[in-house]
Amino acid sequence: MIFERVRKIIANILKIKNLQSITLESILDDDLKADSLDALEIIMAIEDAFSIEIPDEEVERFRNVSDLVSFIEKLK
Repeated sequence: MIFERVRKIIANILKIKNLQSITLESILDDDLKADSLDALEIIMAIEDAFSIEIPDEEVERFRNVSDLVSFIEKLK
C-alpha cells in the first residue's frame, strides 16, 4: 500500500517512532514538524522508493501526507 510506504519513509526521516501518529491528514510542516530540508529528503526518498520523478512545481503543492500519496497513485 502506497500510504504505508510513504508513512515509513516519513517516520524514518523525521525519526518518528509511532507510525500511527502519521495519518493521511498530517500536515508535513505543522503536524510533523518537517522543515524544508526534511521535505527535500522525504521527496528524494519517495522518488527512489517508487522509481518516480517529482517536478519541483509539484513539490510546492504538497501540504499533507494525502497530497503525496495522491500524486504517487496518479503515476502508478
